[in-house]
Parts: sequence; C-alpha cells; structure tokens
Amino acid sequence: MGIINIQPIKIRGDSVSQIKSVCVYCGSSDNVDQKYKDIAKTVGEEIAKQGLTMVYGGGARGLMGITANAAMEAGGQVKGIITSFLDKIETSHHGLTELTVVESMHERKLKMFDISDAFIVLPGGFGTLDEAFELMTWRQIGLHKKHIVFLNFDKYWEHLLKGLIPHLIKERFAREEDLKMFSIVDDPLEVISALQCPPDDAKNFVSKWA
Repeated sequence: MGIINIQPIKIRGDSVSQIKSVCVYCGSSDNVDQKYKDIAKTVGEEIAKQGLTMVYGGGARGLMGITANAAMEAGGQVKGIITSFLDKIETSHHGLTELTVVESMHERKLKMFDISDAFIVLPGGFGTLDEAFELMTWRQIGLHKKHIVFLNFDKYWEHLLKGLIPHLIKERFAREEDLKMFSIVDDPLEVISALQCPPDDAKNFVSKWA
C-alpha cells in the first residue's frame, strides 16, 4: 500500500442551517501556549456568529473555558455537561446558558452526543482523543452520521492524521474509506464552514468486517 495523504478539506458554500448545535472537544489545561488559547477564542466567537448553540464538557478552565466564554461574549448560547467528580477538580462553569451535572463519564459523553448535531475537535490531550475516537468508532459502526471536524492548527494533530491513522490503514485495521468519516481544516476561521460538508451517507463503513 502506498503513502496515504490526508489533506484539509476544501470549503464549499452551502448552508449550515440544518445544524443547530455543535459540540466542541478540547483541552482543559491552562498551561498551554497562547496560540491555542487564541484559536479557541476564535472558534467560540465563530460558533456564536453563526447562531449555533455550543455544547461542551462544562469546565471553566483551559481551552474549554475560553471557547465557552468567547461564544457567550459574542451573544451565543452555551450548554455544558460535567460530572459531579470533575466538578470538584476542574471547576464547573456556572455562568453558562445551561449546566448539567451527571454522575458518570459515560453519561456525560452520551448527553453531549445526544444534544449535538456536529462535532469540532480542537487541540487537547487524552480526554479529547478519547472523545474523538469514541465518536469516530460510533460513526464507523453506523450509530450516527454526524459530522466530525478536526482543527489541525499549526499541525497540532499532524502525528495522528499523517502518522498513526495511516499506519492503522497500512496494517489493515482500518480502511482508506474510513477517512471520509471526518474532515480536517487548518484555519480556525474555516471550522464552521467545514460543517457544511456532510459525512458520506452512502458509504457503508460497517462493511469493513465483510
């Protein structure tokens, strides 16, 4: 098998009117470079400008808090879902439009999924990867057809997108067709436009086991 080249998508000019809410996965650490904080703020602002409701993990710190604050300051609605355990160690954001406290991480992730029409993956750590991979797994086995967009700002996700995922495909634990489950953009100003490109509904990702 040759080199698998995953490229950022080309933005189309369609309407995003069918998308009412978008879930943002991102890091909760404050100890990150300012450039990541800046793009989180930009994404939050763009979500609000498009009249979308932002859904996220409910924390007040890190990129999570920055994105939520930016969306609200731009006049947007923000819904947070956090566990009672994380509320004690991360600090819930009590200035949100709506904050829901649940008991388990599984319940939290399912709630975020249920009330979101699309998903944006910003720079983050293990938790962000956990959420993104679970979402792609659910997409792969046919549990949903919601769109997933990675913001590969400053090549943050490059090792994942150009290294690990192509390796999975090369070793036949995934297929090149599975790359259609998500989109990639480099510019935070293009993230919302990327939601205009829906998943390939005709693709039967489950057939990988056939």
